[in-house]
Amino acid sequence: MSDTSNEPTDEPAEQSGSESSEPKPKTSADQLTFADMGLGDQVLKQLASLGYEEPTPIQQQAIPSILVGRDLIGQAQTGTGKTAAFALPIVEMVRDAGPGDGPLALVLAPTRELAIQVSEAVHKYGSTSGVRVVPIYGGQPIGRQLDSLRRGVDVVVATPGRALDHIRRRSLRLDAIEILVLDEADEMLDMGFADEIDAIIEELPEDRQTVLFSATMPNRIMKMARSHLNDPIRILIDRSTKAEDRFATVEQRCYVVAREHKSAALGRILDVESPPAAIVFCRTRYEVDNLTESLNGRGYRAEALHGGMSQEQRDRVMSRLRSGTAELLVATDVAARGLDVDQLTHVFNYDVPADAETYVHRIGRVGRAGRTGTAITFAEPREKRQIRNIESETGVQIAQHGVPSVAELRDSRLETLRSEVLAAIASEDLSFYQAVVESMAEDADPVAIALGALHLAHSATARVQDDQEIPAFAARPERRKTSHRADGPSRGKPSRNRSDRDRGDRGERGNRSDRDRDDRGDRSRSRSGQQRMARLYVGAGREARIRPGDLVGAIANETNLNGRDIGSIDMHDRFALVEVPESAVNEVITALNRTTLKGRKVKVRRDRF
Repeated sequence: MSDTSNEPTDEPAEQSGSESSEPKPKTSADQLTFADMGLGDQVLKQLASLGYEEPTPIQQQAIPSILVGRDLIGQAQTGTGKTAAFALPIVEMVRDAGPGDGPLALVLAPTRELAIQVSEAVHKYGSTSGVRVVPIYGGQPIGRQLDSLRRGVDVVVATPGRALDHIRRRSLRLDAIEILVLDEADEMLDMGFADEIDAIIEELPEDRQTVLFSATMPNRIMKMARSHLNDPIRILIDRSTKAEDRFATVEQRCYVVAREHKSAALGRILDVESPPAAIVFCRTRYEVDNLTESLNGRGYRAEALHGGMSQEQRDRVMSRLRSGTAELLVATDVAARGLDVDQLTHVFNYDVPADAETYVHRIGRVGRAGRTGTAITFAEPREKRQIRNIESETGVQIAQHGVPSVAELRDSRLETLRSEVLAAIASEDLSFYQAVVESMAEDADPVAIALGALHLAHSATARVQDDQEIPAFAARPERRKTSHRADGPSRGKPSRNRSDRDRGDRGERGNRSDRDRDDRGDRSRSRSGQQRMARLYVGAGREARIRPGDLVGAIANETNLNGRDIGSIDMHDRFALVEVPESAVNEVITALNRTTLKGRKVKVRRDRF
């Protein structure tokens, strides 16, 4: 956790000082059932019909507290069942209240896909109770949403931007809202929705109930909670439990390959394992488009998914994946947030995730609801330290493997072909081919005929570059530790003085954000105690092709600061966080709002959380 001093405990009732009449979570030896939580018979029957048997830990702790009207902070990773943890109490609340003039519940989610998923879950749980739910998000024709809101709705699930649009149009009434849910709150802040969330909450009744769920609890989330929640109960689904139990269903592997061989390595593993459906995560939309084109050129049915696509395009892509028309989804993290596709068996990290939380979110797409899955990460030789960091933070070992050889690929194909032929013999009516085989048997040995048929079938599955070996990297020795810095330069190599000019030059050769972040942290630490720093929010990031060097250059060119005055720079897909001296905050904000970055105007302000 990034802020251990503010972490919630896993004993919410004691920490919040809740009243004795409130339902208290039972111990692991005396688990709550759905019937113990105060849910009505109609909801319980619906859960039974859907095959729900036992609540997850987050559901056991959250549902009773939400049902009695308490504000709540819940920290849990993807795949722990937190959607049902707030959706079931909402359904129960709406069922008890009956149809009204305006919505009783508002759920805010960071992405369109997650909003749709939450809306589908609420509809599924509340279909027999007559609960009316509407998802509203950008990219969908607003006229359709206006019609749905006019007809009447009990639950609105929205992205912050589109919710604010409807509030300003007065098409979304909030005066009857009894409960607000902030789902994936850390992701919403990462995407720059802090102002929109504040503006929406200003329009809500003060006596509402507020529930916040987040995978992480950094300081900015805790500040938001202190601003908008009233004496909340705090629940933590412990990370160590998560690593032991949740990851048990996911096989995790790492392949160390050079950047120029990543595409071929991905293709080789896809050929060997033949997943029915898989997601390949990339850092940027440009990489998504390029890799999708490359995979389709190799004969795969791949579809791209990223923030630059319209909602109609994204819906069409997801429909193809769920129907089996597409077998691969190549996506950015933002676009794939909240996706839940039953057929998914594999997740591929085409690049090493920036941090452990991103890694956990990605592999959470598989191994859900008792299913097993595989998570594969491709790392360049210089990125092995990042893999060790992820292992350390998640508490799970990621096994390193060699890319399958050409011989292994051929053996795998032959085994697959053998299985398919035996299955066809056992289940298919092959009499149509009997006359052809009998006529061929007059001129050739039956074994030779079978060999020829297998050769043709095997050749038909061959893809581009199947006969080329992919270079393997031997495990590197650990770097020697020095007394002044545990992860310092390896022996025999000169240490690098990472000036701003050097960082800008490296940016042309590839993405080295993690190295840059490490060194910026050292620079910031060496400066600690000399001057107070403030953090600024810059409304554009990696998706706009903005690098740390671009921000440093812009600040140095437009203000009286130089590169050494600038602190840490934290790059994200859609925004960046930059540390500058407190005394120069107004100067930097004014200068950057007046200029352009990569040819575009960018919103710059003091970071609010």
